[in-house]
Amino acid sequence: MSETVADEWSPADNPYAIAVSEAQWWQRTATLAVRRIRADDDDNGDPFFDSRQIDARQLCIALRQLLMAEKLEQIALADLGIDPSVGQALGEARERFEAALPGIRHMRDGLIHFEDWSRGKGIGPQQKRIKAGGTARDVARHFWGFAYDPRADTVTMGPYRIDVGAVEEAAGELAFAIYLAAHEVDKRNISRMRATVAQALTAARIPCGREEAVRVSAGDDGRVWLSFTPGVLPGEPERQALAERVIATLTTSSLRLSGATTLQPAEAVTSLVGGQFLRVEPEPTA
Repeated sequence: MSETVADEWSPADNPYAIAVSEAQWWQRTATLAVRRIRADDDDNGDPFFDSRQIDARQLCIALRQLLMAEKLEQIALADLGIDPSVGQALGEARERFEAALPGIRHMRDGLIHFEDWSRGKGIGPQQKRIKAGGTARDVARHFWGFAYDPRADTVTMGPYRIDVGAVEEAAGELAFAIYLAAHEVDKRNISRMRATVAQALTAARIPCGREEAVRVSAGDDGRVWLSFTPGVLPGEPERQALAERVIATLTTSSLRLSGATTLQPAEAVTSLVGGQFLRVEPEPTA
């Protein structure tokens, strides 16, 4: 990645993709925690702290972060105007996740905000019990006591309990649902890019299509690719002239062609004439 590209990049440009990345990291963090908890090796060099209890804490945090990734994906879907059915399907996946791991939100909140929960001052369920007439001391006691039980293979905190055996499937399903939702964004983006390229070429009277000299296609990688259709143009001079017209047209439309690296116009012409498939990208903004 060049210094210019690195300076222009921002996660704020594609939060829907950031949600996928974070979901995958936290899913794998949860999976790692489960495997360490079940490794039957609690010797971490510290006689006072069982490593399985430490991993159980990390597990709860990782699972809650998956919910945060889902939240970010939903925000991105709404901001981008994606079909509401996509967000609905993702929301249903979140509901299944929470049904499989009930109370995970509150368990994580109790761990992270122990300064409030240990005094009965936490928000959410503690706040509700206080409003219902409970004393802070009693409320704090009711929601306290975090532990992993190796015999039951469960993690508990106060009234909440999750089955460690349900973690990997639930986390995997939610992470995959986040990926599928983001894929709908990619599909829309690639459709729009392909239409933009085709319209630009058509306006310049450059035929493009399956049987035409220029082919604009959507790749499985979520990108738009441009190439010459083999056998349509009779010789290299014709390919050279058409390649120059294509590059000029794309440049006018603030688009460019790239291969393994970004290509200068002359390089793009040579690559097209040589029969290469080139990726269509928007010109970076200044």
